[in-house]
Amino acid sequence: MSSSRGSWELPISEGEMSRLTGEMDEAHRATLPVMAASARDLSTELKDLEASGPDPVHEERVHVARRRFLAGAGASAAMLALAACGGKSDTSPTGGSASGSPSTGASASSSGGAGKYTGDLKVVALAVALENQAVAAYQAALKAANAGKLGKVPPAVATFIQTAMAQHKDHANAWNGVLSSAGKPKITGVPLSSQPAVTKALGQVKDVTGVAKLALQLEDQATETYVFATFNVKSMGGVNTAATIAPVEAMHAAILHYVLGQYPVPDAFIGTKKAASPSLLTV
Repeated sequence: MSSSRGSWELPISEGEMSRLTGEMDEAHRATLPVMAASARDLSTELKDLEASGPDPVHEERVHVARRRFLAGAGASAAMLALAACGGKSDTSPTGGSASGSPSTGASASSSGGAGKYTGDLKVVALAVALENQAVAAYQAALKAANAGKLGKVPPAVATFIQTAMAQHKDHANAWNGVLSSAGKPKITGVPLSSQPAVTKALGQVKDVTGVAKLALQLEDQATETYVFATFNVKSMGGVNTAATIAPVEAMHAAILHYVLGQYPVPDAFIGTKKAASPSLLTV
């Protein structure tokens, strides 16, 4: 597949791309009530934990929620993404990654940052920052496309970008609601030490392929960070909220694979090697 400016072509039809985006949006909208309820539960749970501390019954409920995710959503999130994507592309994969993009590993440690957010709230803050990072990246891509800096951008690709960006905003709003309920300031920017590298990478992309590669890395990072959260947060609401959002992020990634001419073959389990560490937070 050629990726030079002006000669790049979408590996699948625009009709197929529109169908994938529509199904992705339907799946996202179906999760909104569950996501909102889980976020409310998380807010209440964090207040209760702060007031009385954890108890054995609560901890067992968290373990059950975590096991349910790992046995169900954790194993099938990639399959859910493929179910929406259909699997009609058989184009050869293209390799490579966007230069300057971050490579970060997850860690159980929550050290780093100025300490404004602690415990599970630090993971929540990380989630908001990652969602905002994706929104900013997609906004920059649309701006570059409108300025003619990316060559030919099929309308269906632009629609996907707008849809994915809106979904990331929904996720950020849900997490910010938890911070607000806990009396912590909402995160409106991208307080991540990796952001300068992402900004630099965005400034270097010259076509849709470059944008898709960078976006895929961000989507993979977000997906795996939510899986990482299920292992590390102490609240059942946190596990449930992350488990609701992770499959949607995986669907974004699956569609980006199609944009790159790759078949999004699912893993048996989504890993955490690409997850962002809470130490990336600068607040």
